[in-house]
Amino acid sequence: MNVSDEWKDYECISAGNGEKLERFGSFILRRPEPQAMWVIENSKLWKNPDAFYHRSNKGGGYWEYFKKLPEFWTVNYKNLKFKVSPTNFKHTGLFPEQAFNWDFSINKIKNSKREIKVLNLFAYTGAATMAAASAGAKVVQVDASKGMTEWAKENMKLSNLENADIRFIVDDCLKFVKREFRRGNKYDVIIMDPPSYGRGPNGEMWKFEHNLDILIKECLKILSDKPLFFLINAYTTGISSTVLYNILKTSLESVYGGKVTSGELGLPITDNNLVLPCGIYGRWECD
Repeated sequence: MNVSDEWKDYECISAGNGEKLERFGSFILRRPEPQAMWVIENSKLWKNPDAFYHRSNKGGGYWEYFKKLPEFWTVNYKNLKFKVSPTNFKHTGLFPEQAFNWDFSINKIKNSKREIKVLNLFAYTGAATMAAASAGAKVVQVDASKGMTEWAKENMKLSNLENADIRFIVDDCLKFVKREFRRGNKYDVIIMDPPSYGRGPNGEMWKFEHNLDILIKECLKILSDKPLFFLINAYTTGISSTVLYNILKTSLESVYGGKVTSGELGLPITDNNLVLPCGIYGRWECD
């Protein structure tokens, strides 16, 4: 388990009974968490959140607010700053467990001591983009959602990266990668965070278990001659980190050498010293 434990503006206060209690900056949010399957006694910690997301039996849900929250606020992670805002599908625009991968990206890019070009696919609100750009990389980020792309642009400004070399593309990721191959564009780093299921801006269908292998094969065609790393994040239920390990082992290590690692990402839980599992990753990196 790789734990993102260097946060100051974020804290997983408690988790259990299918829920988690988190602090984003100075605000406390209570949200469903399917991974928190263990039983905990009801404590005072859970009784006074600032907002509580209720899951509906019919799908979706809604926020119940116990105090007036701003439309959005910001949290810092080291030299990065991100916008946080409760959405009507329970997310906040930020996955704090990914700090483990941000730190890896920053260190790997800085230590390369050469110009690095990064492609960030399914980029969401651009946290991985900002991490790579803060290390000096040129970044192209692609996401099918115009709204999430606008959010990423806000994160760029918050992190004082307006002068960084970042391109924001609203497109279907697979279609974009195929076009980049035809254009002859190459990347030293590819990062992707594919959803379990999704649709592109023109209704293109994405299903993790059916499309991931196709996407990776297309991505291999646009890797530079000296790639730095290839990182896959995943939250799809039933997919093991060993699957990502095997995919990268057979597709990249056999061609470029280097090494492959994989595992779980987690967050420390303050009130009982447990770790909340939050997804998996697989990465190939050069020697």
